[in-house]
Amino acid sequence: KFDGLAINLRYEHGVLVQAATRGDGESGEDVTQNIRTIGQIPLRLLNVDAAVLEVRGEVYMRRDDFEALNARQREKGEKTYINPRNTAAGAVRQLDPAMAAKRPLSFFAYGLGDVQGWDVPPTHSGLLDALQAMGLPVCADRAVVQGADGLIAFHQAMGAKRDALPFDIDGVVYKVNS
Repeated sequence: KFDGLAINLRYEHGVLVQAATRGDGESGEDVTQNIRTIGQIPLRLLNVDAAVLEVRGEVYMRRDDFEALNARQREKGEKTYINPRNTAAGAVRQLDPAMAAKRPLSFFAYGLGDVQGWDVPPTHSGLLDALQAMGLPVCADRAVVQGADGLIAFHQAMGAKRDALPFDIDGVVYKVNS
């Protein structure tokens, strides 16, 4: 579970037309201009012409980018930031896209919202592969496992590598694959 800010990206005929925060679950803030500054988020999806494809994901800040940002702040004699999650969330909600563009933000896609005119793959792992093929970044730290033993083994593996990940997590998410 990435420690960042949940974002919905709305693509129409493969073109990014809107980005919004999750907000209260019903409506969020329009952050399209700031999201356009994140180089990892494609403005046009590869080989997709669906009428609507809403991609859900997480904007986050890598630990090394966060440390470099704070080092620059210290060099300028300015205040440092407390943690990557709040810094990423603040950058996305920034009123000035030029300021947002100065923050080293990253993105992982992990799901879908509204879909019109696209055949959703029958498995979650297939969906993630399809999102990656469209040019969206998807986390490589994932696995399809079987049963409770598989879930426990994955949880233990993630726990063992948690501190070595280049980004913060606040848990593990399990999804039924079919």
